[in-house]
Amino acid sequence: MSGTLNKVMLIGHTGDDVKMNYFEGGGSIGRFPLATNETYTNRTTGEKVSNTEWHNIVVRNKAAEICEKYLKKGDKVYIEGRIKTRKWQDDQGNDRYSTEIQCTDFTFLTPKNETGSMPPSQSVGNSTSSGSKATDQSNDVHEPIGEEDDDLPF
Repeated sequence: MSGTLNKVMLIGHTGDDVKMNYFEGGGSIGRFPLATNETYTNRTTGEKVSNTEWHNIVVRNKAAEICEKYLKKGDKVYIEGRIKTRKWQDDQGNDRYSTEIQCTDFTFLTPKNETGSMPPSQSVGNSTSSGSKATDQSNDVHEPIGEEDDDLPF
């Protein structure tokens, strides 16, 4: 196989609200930290060990605006995207590197009753051919359309 793959899937909690940057021409970028946790038991001591890994998430355009509106610090979210490392120079001229997750898809996992304003489940795909889309994937019981008293045996 000659192809390569750069794909990341994360489920974690946001470490801060989404910070937005807007550009001329209407483009925007949202950034926020995401924490993932690993917990295991040390075999020799028997104590539980917990490690937290922080990821820098970058979301663009309409998806960034949706994240800014619904994601708050501490919310649980599924992120799908790719790893990108940027090189930049600090004030002293030293080369610095920053590794980010360029988000291509996400799903909000925090229940509505815990944040107050977020839909129960929100998924947004970010693709160049179809643009951004939002779909409500909740499994709530829906009210019947039309007459409620029918003669169905079940």
